[in-house]
Amino acid sequence: MTIAIRVDDISKRYKIGTAPGKFRYGMLRDQIAAIPRKLFKRDQGRAGVDFIWALKDVSFDLEEGRVLGIIGRNGAGKSTLLKVLSRVTEPTRGTVSVRGRVGSLLEVGTGFHPELTGRENIYLNGAILGMKRTEIESKFDEIVDFSEVSQFIDTPVKRYSSGMYLRLAFAVAAHLEPEILVVDEVLAVGDAEFQRKCLGKMNDVAAQGRTVLFVSHNMSAILRLTQEAVVMQKGQLTLRAPTTEAVDYYLASGQSQAGERSWKADDVPASAVPFCPISLKIYDPRGAIADTVRSTEPLKVEMEYKLSAPVTGLRVGIYLSTVRGEYVFTSFDVDDAVIYEENSTRQPGHYISRCTLPGDMLNEGRYIIGVNASSFGVKRFFMDENALGFTVDPSAAPGMQWAEQRQGLVRPRLDWTIERIDE
Repeated sequence: MTIAIRVDDISKRYKIGTAPGKFRYGMLRDQIAAIPRKLFKRDQGRAGVDFIWALKDVSFDLEEGRVLGIIGRNGAGKSTLLKVLSRVTEPTRGTVSVRGRVGSLLEVGTGFHPELTGRENIYLNGAILGMKRTEIESKFDEIVDFSEVSQFIDTPVKRYSSGMYLRLAFAVAAHLEPEILVVDEVLAVGDAEFQRKCLGKMNDVAAQGRTVLFVSHNMSAILRLTQEAVVMQKGQLTLRAPTTEAVDYYLASGQSQAGERSWKADDVPASAVPFCPISLKIYDPRGAIADTVRSTEPLKVEMEYKLSAPVTGLRVGIYLSTVRGEYVFTSFDVDDAVIYEENSTRQPGHYISRCTLPGDMLNEGRYIIGVNASSFGVKRFFMDENALGFTVDPSAAPGMQWAEQRQGLVRPRLDWTIERIDE
């Protein structure tokens, strides 16, 4: 089978921060004082002081007509890999061979010129892909209909909302028929209906035998669209396997199997300051840390953290989802208006935010807790979307007398009555 993409030991290094003295106008005495430092300065990148490897020795081949999912945590190198494959950026070392035209949707409005209209940007993107004007014209009406922005097609795209940008950008990338389609996690910008429409179109693209690389945190979409997937961790490709196996590996990685997750200093980015996560724990009703809880019993979730400076508007919360990426709910410690007012500014100190999930709520299965600490509308300090996993045991739950598995994410104990009506 013909190889569409060949990646051979590619690595990508980025410099952290701004080089000393860059974009500054220094005085003569500063320049003279800096000469000895410049003469004897070593390459600090070798010690990892000033540089970070976004990709490190990544290699794989992808055959024509295959759909490959790319999954991993934030900062794992997924988007950097796609940018290298799309030739948006050059690798620091290694080689990439691509057979055919590449259509990329890496960010909302990738390749769009803000001063040009939607119509002009369609032709511009087609030209960038190497398509002839007649080819673009044959697809033009289909692109506009799919994007649902026909009313604004002759309006400069700088006046588009992010959703309109996305609609048109995806329509162009999917309809101009590149041999290779590269899609990053941009579908999250669109509404639910448009996301379903995009996923359906990607199914059609794959069915036509074109090669697709798809990055997403939505495991349901990854499972639906791809036959195999690669797992990225800290810039390295750690696993390539059938999608179900890769998803299970990814969801299990980094999780404590004892109902507790602790963060080391290396796990917390510098941007989290002044927030410092310590641990996340699940307790059963008997006060024991538990990896498995009963569906009929309440469970307590505790998030422990420190603040090194005052934070206004801080909210610490959890995202509960299934192992397939389906969200069950989101909850924050200041959702209650009274609690929010009492904690409008949190002073430096050591904190624990607790919540209790009631019994007779969750159905059996494996669940994932993600954590988030942010100041609403200002800054996200810390997020770990795959922090801790736990299992719900359905023992004594409603309906256990039936052999079949109960469908749905929740398993509530509802109050039913049965009334016989005599005729």
